[in-house]
Amino acid sequence: MSITLFSPLTLGRLQLANRIIMAPMTRSRATRDDLVTDMHVQYYAQRASAGLIISEGVHPSADGKGYCRTPGIYNRDQIDAWQRVTAAVHAAGGKIACQIMHCGRVGHSDNKATGSRTLAPSALACQDEIYTEGGMQKMQMPLAMSVADIAQTMADYRQAAVNAIDAGFDGIELHFTSGYLPAQFLSTGTNQRDDEYGGTLENRLRFPLALVAECCDAIGSYRVGVRVCPGNPFNGLQDDDAKETFSALFEALNAFDLAWLHVIRMASTGIDNIALAQQHFKGAIIANDSYKQDEAEAIVAADSVAAVSFGRAFIANPDLVARFAHGWPLSKIDFSTLYSPSEAGLIDYPAYTDGH
Repeated sequence: MSITLFSPLTLGRLQLANRIIMAPMTRSRATRDDLVTDMHVQYYAQRASAGLIISEGVHPSADGKGYCRTPGIYNRDQIDAWQRVTAAVHAAGGKIACQIMHCGRVGHSDNKATGSRTLAPSALACQDEIYTEGGMQKMQMPLAMSVADIAQTMADYRQAAVNAIDAGFDGIELHFTSGYLPAQFLSTGTNQRDDEYGGTLENRLRFPLALVAECCDAIGSYRVGVRVCPGNPFNGLQDDDAKETFSALFEALNAFDLAWLHVIRMASTGIDNIALAQQHFKGAIIANDSYKQDEAEAIVAADSVAAVSFGRAFIANPDLVARFAHGWPLSKIDFSTLYSPSEAGLIDYPAYTDGH
């Protein structure tokens, strides 16, 4: 029997109804206390027909926050708020994973809680600007992490994984790209340490792999995925040999029996990221980045990847699975409302049968 986007799939121990995954996307609607709200409950429940929803990036600590109005999962109030989201998704028949995202040097103090810090492998500022409620501002100089800071951050990730399961998530995804903390440790341009966490490739791998180990030990590897994009320059990231770095990372990840590896293809990097992952990673791969339905169908049918994730298409089409199944046209995304604090652009996109 041929495999299609609508074929069931097992990732780890997660039984998915289909292979159409909702990609993680920052939506910037959390409260000042980093809580999700009724809007999030409705937003995620509307999209529960996805085989798996991967949430927006969720910070594991106050230090890990970078952007304004992003949610956390490091205290009881945040866990309780997320429980309402996961319950709604499950009631609608869906599955949802929590993407854990520590921004590292990417951020601004205006976006963070009073007393929190901006941490990075090395004291090297990202030269880009970042949005704050006061407008665009230049990112600030981070603090180079001490060995004690590294140990605490590992503990934060471990607790965030436990908290995610407590909140009702079916699993977690560790965000290892887009210039955030794990990627900062991996990359030569952002990691200029001279201790066991910097310098050689083996040392630069140490912190990211330790995060994977901590989370797998805490909640089981069958609930853990990792998202990557070799060569991604976002947020000032630069590596002398991204292909070598990620080949080694993929080989090392094989030891953990992860539920999935989520790979952004990004042709502009000059690296065939999907092929690189297929060459070095033995487990299930979710492919991402601007796939059209026919292209996604083809790579799944060829058994090249286990599933394909869709981002912007899921924002504008809460019923994306049904639209694919019936050949219904897709609604277009309104980029002007992507990160606004209101319901507009979040929960007001109609299903095809409701609005067309």
